Amino acid sequence: MNVLILGAGVVGFQLAQQLVNEGKNVTIIEKDPERAKYVSSHLDCMVINENGTHLSTFQEAGASEADSFISVADIDEVNMIACGIVSSEFRVPIKIARVRNADYSRARIFEKGFLGIDYVVNPEVETARHIANTVALGADSDVMLFENTEIQMRNLVVDQSSFFANRSLKQIRKTINEKFLVPCVIREDSFVIPSGDFVVRENDNIYLLATRKDLTRIFMETGRKSERLDRIIIAGGGRIGSLVCQYLIRTGRKITIIDSVYENCKSLSERFPDALVLHADVSDEDLFEEERLDSYDLIITTTNNEELNILTAVYAKSLGVKRALALVTKSNYVSIASRLKIDSIVSPKVSTVDAILKFLRRGNIRSVHSIFNGMAEVLEFKISGDSPVIGRKIMDISMPSESLILSVIRGQEQETIPDGNFVLEEGDTLISIVDKKFIADLEKSLMAGRL
Repeated sequence: MNVLILGAGVVGFQLAQQLVNEGKNVTIIEKDPERAKYVSSHLDCMVINENGTHLSTFQEAGASEADSFISVADIDEVNMIACGIVSSEFRVPIKIARVRNADYSRARIFEKGFLGIDYVVNPEVETARHIANTVALGADSDVMLFENTEIQMRNLVVDQSSFFANRSLKQIRKTINEKFLVPCVIREDSFVIPSGDFVVRENDNIYLLATRKDLTRIFMETGRKSERLDRIIIAGGGRIGSLVCQYLIRTGRKITIIDSVYENCKSLSERFPDALVLHADVSDEDLFEEERLDSYDLIITTTNNEELNILTAVYAKSLGVKRALALVTKSNYVSIASRLKIDSIVSPKVSTVDAILKFLRRGNIRSVHSIFNGMAEVLEFKISGDSPVIGRKIMDISMPSESLILSVIRGQEQETIPDGNFVLEEGDTLISIVDKKFIADLEKSLMAGRL
């Protein structure tokens, strides 16, 4: 598979890194010479330091041989024009454009294949949806949702007093009555698919997979009680903050939005008359006391300053706010934020990359979730009639060592966490976790077509 990417910013780099790790042939076009040099030294792919709207650049990049073109430059119009050039001059099957402007992404012209664009991804919309889903589930962890099933995956960072600390997975399973699985653990800089003898340590970031009801019970049994989130602070009234408010205010919750820009506050007041809009600096410690913000159930920090998002979330929890959700982009900050007991962390980069990968692998793929800075993926896909695994037990399937089938969904309501004797059937939907380096191997093991 040959993939051509325009733009080597945060999203372009992450996307290229994940595709390179899968063994795809990736070419990146980046006009900034310093950024192009950085990408060239960090990724095993071709990097072309040229303007991304010139026909000659696409010819040099091998667009005539590309299976997919993904335009994630910083400017919406550049992404759309680039897709138009590629569509008119080359036979590239898939063209994807990142478009931030909400008016553009809502326009019906895209439904008719405007400029040959097959899929438009809006980072702010994807991120706001992720935040709204996380809040709906209690905002007590990061959440991975899957289609047409109650199965979910959530994480928690283990501290010294945690129920999970210094226990093996076998011991944990004996104590907890609900059916669940620990599919992976992130320990320092390592991604581990653990066995039953694996002992959980302090600072481990462990992921749990179960139904929504069972996860709620597990969290309660292990000392992480559920909280009602009726009163919510949104710190930052920009694109993401306003979209989050739009989603949450429909649920009847009391929303308070804080923004330091007067014009933003004026606009927000007009759009959301049922919300309380405060023109203030969220870093002002007197603000929490004056407005009694410490009595709120949840703070969502969505400013453009991710350091401020982390600090504000931590400070709010120290004052008594029950839950904190922070918007964080940098990979090293995500790890830091997890260890500071911020309940949930959402990355616009990850939300955007996951949306692009899902479309790129469309067909049998239902959902894609990247974890551990893109080094592993949780995939949801359907077994087609030509799959080599139909009628076989899971234990008899030769799968990569760094992969695991987590759940099988059969029919409308039947779902299970399978053992090795489980026999797969046509139409089953599998949820599987795999190290990036072994996605191609998992593809050969489970599916006749490509992931």
